[in-house]
Amino acid sequence: MRLGREMTWKLIQFVQSILKNIPYKMAMKVGSFLGSVFWALSKKRVDGAEYRCVKALGIGVSTARQIVRASYVNLGRSVTEFICLPDMISNLNELVTIHGEEHLKKAFDLGKGVIAITAHLGNWEMAAAAVAAKGYPMNAIGAEQRDERITDLIIDSRQRWGVTTVSKGFSLKAAMTCLKRGEILAILIDQDAKEKGVVAPFLGLPASTPYGPIKMSLKYGSPMIPVYIIRREDGTHHDLYFLPPFEDPSSEFFGTDLEKAVAICNNSISSWITKYPGQWMWLYPRWASTLGDK
Repeated sequence: MRLGREMTWKLIQFVQSILKNIPYKMAMKVGSFLGSVFWALSKKRVDGAEYRCVKALGIGVSTARQIVRASYVNLGRSVTEFICLPDMISNLNELVTIHGEEHLKKAFDLGKGVIAITAHLGNWEMAAAAVAAKGYPMNAIGAEQRDERITDLIIDSRQRWGVTTVSKGFSLKAAMTCLKRGEILAILIDQDAKEKGVVAPFLGLPASTPYGPIKMSLKYGSPMIPVYIIRREDGTHHDLYFLPPFEDPSSEFFGTDLEKAVAICNNSISSWITKYPGQWMWLYPRWASTLGDK
């Protein structure tokens, strides 16, 4: 099922009107239901996601089907949370438990900015909101959508819970300005960078990966922190993990060996996806430019 641009926008507005007028727990059930509905109606996309899942994880089709369905349900819940977040921001500490904040604080206190590397795992937008709620100056990249109205909606919603979107796409100048101010810059690097990336294994398969964050880290001395948020089995609570900065044991500065640094980043993300496969966005064609994935 592929909705037109106008129909998609009307559906978003309709869902917003429903979710903002019902209790949070009920809203989460609606989100779960919508995720299941889109899974059931999106045969072509689901087939592609299952194919990727089978190939990347080396599992059977039946298991892949369960994982992909869980991924759609997680996405439905995440969209629901995104819509409801501005109204529940004061209760965010009850929904998100933070682990390893000392790694973030140590990196932040260096005053050179922090590059938070993450993936489309769990609810990445809630992770950014939780960091901002702790008082850190938080910036995020990656709001560009095909419909300008949806892009603006994401930017406005982020702003309401204290997260600044660095331009409507990736702006190198704006990203560098954040780091020069000593702020945190969150970047999702589990997307196909096509001809502009470095090819390195991702879940064991060659994938074109963005290397801009590594270049910025090397240039400005900004630590690169892996950050992951995982949804608990109850569906509503989350665990947010900050890990120690990426390091290359064979080099004083991470990123000197660019290909090795990209591989280290991909290995970190891959390990978390392997542990929580039902929370990654399998519907995205991660290997499009390297394996012809569609």
